[in-house]
Amino acid sequence: MSIAPPVGALQGYLNSIAKGPLSSLKDVAEGIEMNLPSPLREGARRARQIVTGLPGGSTLFEEFGFAYIGPVDGHNMGALLSTLRAARTRAKGPVLIHVVTTKGKGYAPAERADDKYHGVAKFDRATGQQKKSASNAPSYTAVFGQRLCDEAARDPKVVAITAAMPGGTGLDTMAARFPARVFDVGIAEQHGVTFAAGLAAAGMKPFCAIYSSFLQRGYDQIVHDVALQNLPVRFAIDRAGLVGQDGATHAGAFDICFLANLPNFTVMAAGDEADLCHMIATAVAHDSGPIAFRYPRGEGRGVDLPERGVPLEIGRGRILQEGEDIALLSFGAHLGETLEAAQMLASSGISVTVADARFAKPLDTQLIDRLFATHRAVITIEQGSSGGFGALVLQYLAANGGLSKGRSVRTMTLPDRFIDQGAPEQMYAWAGLAKNNIVDHAKQLLGQREKVKVVSFI
Repeated sequence: MSIAPPVGALQGYLNSIAKGPLSSLKDVAEGIEMNLPSPLREGARRARQIVTGLPGGSTLFEEFGFAYIGPVDGHNMGALLSTLRAARTRAKGPVLIHVVTTKGKGYAPAERADDKYHGVAKFDRATGQQKKSASNAPSYTAVFGQRLCDEAARDPKVVAITAAMPGGTGLDTMAARFPARVFDVGIAEQHGVTFAAGLAAAGMKPFCAIYSSFLQRGYDQIVHDVALQNLPVRFAIDRAGLVGQDGATHAGAFDICFLANLPNFTVMAAGDEADLCHMIATAVAHDSGPIAFRYPRGEGRGVDLPERGVPLEIGRGRILQEGEDIALLSFGAHLGETLEAAQMLASSGISVTVADARFAKPLDTQLIDRLFATHRAVITIEQGSSGGFGALVLQYLAANGGLSKGRSVRTMTLPDRFIDQGAPEQMYAWAGLAKNNIVDHAKQLLGQREKVKVVSFI
């Protein structure tokens, strides 16, 4: 049921059982064993193991103490139900039933392209064509896959790791050109992180490409095998922020918090697809410790892409437009909404500075100081939970007297709840992060007269 073809020794072992010529003989022998008197049953079982020649005399599962039944055709309901009833009636301990199915069985387009039908949009039943809106720009994932492939062509030390998602992360592009340098570790994010750490220790430049929500599975390994060792593993964090129809289980809400709090880490977020190109180049050039860059699902903003990414100065953001009244400091892919909000505020006569932080760690403290020194109010905006970029800005200001200078500040983050499926624009509106929300909070801040007002919008 995986998206990509399954890999690994266990998958090969299961296939050998499912396709083995002795499986039917084993079924017959086990049926005879069940009807023998107890004193004779164990001897018959050992004899059967010798005859079938299975590894270790029995299946892997039987060695662990499971009663193994199978393989069973999962599309033959009669046989499957009979097997389930027999297992329930006869079992005297744990039972493992090996059921073999075909993904997409019964619908030819799904059987031919099971990866495309793992999660589907509306589709034409006759042709199987899924209905998707026309793309105005390449997706962040596609940009990552192609630009990493380009970097790999220039640097033989660049390698990539995926946890059963080569297509979903864009690494299929690099795998097609450099198959020996892309490693699919299966659905084993913990192993993928530690494997990447080993590659980094050996002098390679590993890019560990994992969805934000799935990276949570490997957090212990990130802490102990990467951060503690200060190894230059590059984490390409796809599906950052809210992810539309994949819903709450796939939302990338927490990676800013759990990575930026780790010693030795550098944490970036791409404001657009051009910035992503530069962050890939930055990660290739960064050998002094672990580095991560996050980017969302879906297409980019449609900006022009550089011919080649240029390494960024670590810990330096950028100002996209200058104003006088209020500063909007965006971290990551909500930069587009931030710029649109600035235009709406300008139409109301409010002069706005828009800045792209680029780095949550290390913070661009010079940029933060400048924004707070020259504006009446500052709003931080991010596609992540509370405790992330905005909290780091507030912590810096509190530690350095920045909150005692008569300025107002507000952090805009994802709310303290899980958000169900919907179009991404709708989900961000539910989260209070739409451009209209930014405008409303900017106007509220500029209307306040308190000396210091700190509000977290969650």
